[in-house]
Amino acid sequence: MSALQTEIKELIITTLSLEDIGPDDIDASAPLFNEGLGLDSIDALELGLALQKRYGVTLAADSAETRQHFASVDALCAFVAANQKQ
Repeated sequence: MSALQTEIKELIITTLSLEDIGPDDIDASAPLFNEGLGLDSIDALELGLALQKRYGVTLAADSAETRQHFASVDALCAFVAANQKQ
């Protein structure tokens, strides 16, 4: 597991107050919404704001591209790595 993957998993856990779950419990390739981690649209907004604050990335509110970025932890890692402001 990469450092960025671990950071993003921890960010998801703390931002969304997911109790009784650790970074190792989140499958990086599993969907974050619906059948995977079970997040909803409110969770997506909170997570998007946390990603903006932490990594300086910008997400469009309701684009198909943004949905792809939120597909899994792996997809979020790829997006952050490609768009992170130094």
